[in-house]
Amino acid sequence: MRVSEYFFTVLAVVTAVVGQNASQPGPDGRYTISAEGIKAQFIPYGATLTNLFVKDKNGKDVDIVLGYDDPAYYPKDPGHPVYNAIPGRYVARIGNATYTLDNVTYHTEKNDGTNTLHSGTNNWSFREWNVTAVKSDSITFSILDKSNSSLNMLGDVKAQVTYSVTNGTWKIKMDATSPDRKTPLMLTQHTYFNLDAYKDPSTAKVWNHTLYLPFSSRYLDAGQDAVPTGKILTAAPGSINDFASAPGIELGHSSGSPEFAGNCGADGACEGYNGYFLIDEPSQAAGSGQQSEDAEDDYEYIEVDDEAGQLAIVASLSSSFSGIKAELRTDQKGLTVYSCNWFDGTSALKSTQGLEGRNTVGRSSCVAIEAHDFPDGINHPEWNRTDAEITGPGETYSWESSWTFSTL
Repeated sequence: MRVSEYFFTVLAVVTAVVGQNASQPGPDGRYTISAEGIKAQFIPYGATLTNLFVKDKNGKDVDIVLGYDDPAYYPKDPGHPVYNAIPGRYVARIGNATYTLDNVTYHTEKNDGTNTLHSGTNNWSFREWNVTAVKSDSITFSILDKSNSSLNMLGDVKAQVTYSVTNGTWKIKMDATSPDRKTPLMLTQHTYFNLDAYKDPSTAKVWNHTLYLPFSSRYLDAGQDAVPTGKILTAAPGSINDFASAPGIELGHSSGSPEFAGNCGADGACEGYNGYFLIDEPSQAAGSGQQSEDAEDDYEYIEVDDEAGQLAIVASLSSSFSGIKAELRTDQKGLTVYSCNWFDGTSALKSTQGLEGRNTVGRSSCVAIEAHDFPDGINHPEWNRTDAEITGPGETYSWESSWTFSTL
């Protein structure tokens, strides 16, 4: 064998071994992908992100998402807060646990008072997904959701999600089909962030994180049960739901006001945020600073592109303590901001997080920013989102977002 032949034979063997090893989870059951400045780890249960390490202002690796040290605990968690998973087939709430399709009314599982949340208690975040492809910088999970696996979510749905990383950016791409019939279909990636990894000695809460939603002055009015009423409101500059008027607005900028407790409903028991912000054209996002309760206006929604031809940054979350900034790009029409009101201190932090004496997830100590279409849009034809939230037969649903991490 010539030297060149030997070299390429050895290279092929090494490449095969590396590829084989990359396709296997680690001893703890996690799959790891990495690139410059970022490392992400996953498990098949819920297609869940368990750890996300990025660089802080001191160049140290910080695990900025919630989760558990033991991957085997995810399916055992009695609270099941949808930690960094893919809920489906229809995320967010369905009001009164009913929807109508082709003049037939369907009743879904009531797992959130009188409403349905994330399709019920057998949604995709409770399921084992298949690992269909793994490389050093990407992983793909797939699922076959059989008809009626969640009550009255009818028709089989085939879906997959590909997570990839590159140069400080985490990308998520999903697609799904309902081959045989129409069905509600709306997805999201449901990750909880604390950019300080609970290491800021002054506070465990996220009220000193800043949030900028440059195209989202408008938001959906919601009732005490967090279900949209149908009204579309505009946040005046400086008001409790204003994150659009200027960069650097703290999540807790209204925490001292009487309206902060109850801003997300539950008859005053929910402080902070659990609402949906629309992503508008720049001309609309500027708004007039006035509230409008007219949902009948002919609003236009676009995929906001920047000058480089890619999706624009629609949300920017940052913390001065860690110096980490997270920027979201998405092709979705809006996003839910949830400031973790219902965490009660009983869930443990990972060993990569916290301080001495601080080892649990307390109230208002994290934030989820979930890109998706209008919640309960299948019950609000006045929004003109019904066609986007009903898929099939044979149509392809797609969803794309990315988070880019840098330092202030």
